[in-house]
Amino acid sequence: MSKHERWSRLLELLAAEGRLDVEDAATALEVSPATIRRDLDELDEQQLLVRTRGGAIAHGVSYELPLRYKSSRHTVEKQRIAAAVAELIGEGDVVGLNGGTTTTEVARALALRAGGSGGGRGGGGRGGGGRRESLDMSAPSFTVVTNALNIAGELAVRPQIKIVVTGGVARPQTYELVGPLTVGVLNEVFLDVAVLGVDGVDPQLGVTTHHEDEASISRLFAERARRVIVVTDSSKMGQRAFARICGLDRIDVLVTDSALPADMAARLTEAGIKVHAV
Repeated sequence: MSKHERWSRLLELLAAEGRLDVEDAATALEVSPATIRRDLDELDEQQLLVRTRGGAIAHGVSYELPLRYKSSRHTVEKQRIAAAVAELIGEGDVVGLNGGTTTTEVARALALRAGGSGGGRGGGGRGGGGRRESLDMSAPSFTVVTNALNIAGELAVRPQIKIVVTGGVARPQTYELVGPLTVGVLNEVFLDVAVLGVDGVDPQLGVTTHHEDEASISRLFAERARRVIVVTDSSKMGQRAFARICGLDRIDVLVTDSALPADMAARLTEAGIKVHAV
């Protein structure tokens, strides 16, 4: 197990339990206590936990894994989801992307598609309709509007993609920009489609995330878009996070992995959502 994998696992254990014991962590990860002590010391230096005698505790009651350590979880599923989403986006579309590991994979899938020769299917969902009959090939294949610094950084070097970054205050846990400056930019643009990563999908409450400031920005992405696609792996289905983004009535398409429970798929379909389990 690499250091990155150990750190991800330690932070997952900490998120679940709120505290870690060196001996218990060593047993769980099948490494020596000395290795765990070194790992906890380094994670403490990065302010990802608080070192204690014999172990570590989380910074607060509600603990969220930073994006770079979430990225190794459900990677294969997220890449399949992203590839499916890229096929649902029309050539030349203006695409809104909020932050998160799944939307980051969507950005990468769009970059791969833009670098190729093909045009997308587009259309579909509410507000679909016919797409452009022809496209100026000197123009970008897509325009991406995002409040995620990591997505902007990856796409900025892609000449086939026009990248628009909102202003705002950066959240170090997720690299997302939030606040009045972000709202100001989003209020001035119109999106063909918003692709939203979420932390929970509940048939009654709708889609949710951990932080209210991120929820308000994601809600605005949805309001500015003709079509809304929610992307999430099946571990988030039936889950509720702290802050509500929007109800199911605002969602056109949900793309998740094949482990989606059949009863959940049926409830989402009944709510008028087109479900893709890939």
